Amino acid sequence: SPARIENKVNKYAKELAIKLSESLDCVGLLAVEMFLYGDKILVNEIAPRPHNSGHFSIEACDSSQFQQHLRSILNLKLGETNHDGTAIMLNLVGEENQYGNVFYENLEKVFEYKSANLHIYGKKETRPNRKMGHITIICNKFEEAYDKAKFLKNIIKVKSK
Repeated sequence: SPARIENKVNKYAKELAIKLSESLDCVGLLAVEMFLYGDKILVNEIAPRPHNSGHFSIEACDSSQFQQHLRSILNLKLGETNHDGTAIMLNLVGEENQYGNVFYENLEKVFEYKSANLHIYGKKETRPNRKMGHITIICNKFEEAYDKAKFLKNIIKVKSK
């Protein structure tokens, strides 16, 4: 975040999310997960709650999605959600053929970067592709954040004991 997409695509995505929210008469936070497929935007999921696709906002934004949710249901003024620099969220998911009690291989590598923030969800058992946590990396430059995310993705493995 921010997405590396053309302004025209960004504007359309925002308009689409607003249109969906209004059509559902939504009150509160609505997460609209989208994928860019060629020149088309596909809506993958709509969730009337904080959503894992927005967890980067915990560190990246002045007002996280969780704070925005509380503000909206308490009818308070919404907070600022813009942020400086780049935030990349790296999901920690169970490795292929790994079932059972979870073990995080090389997790200590996260702490070598002060720009990396670790979130483990406390799930006791892993399975292939199960989301077990995430790491948010915040840097001034996209390339720096991307390099760190790529390194951590290649070295940290979610396995079973």
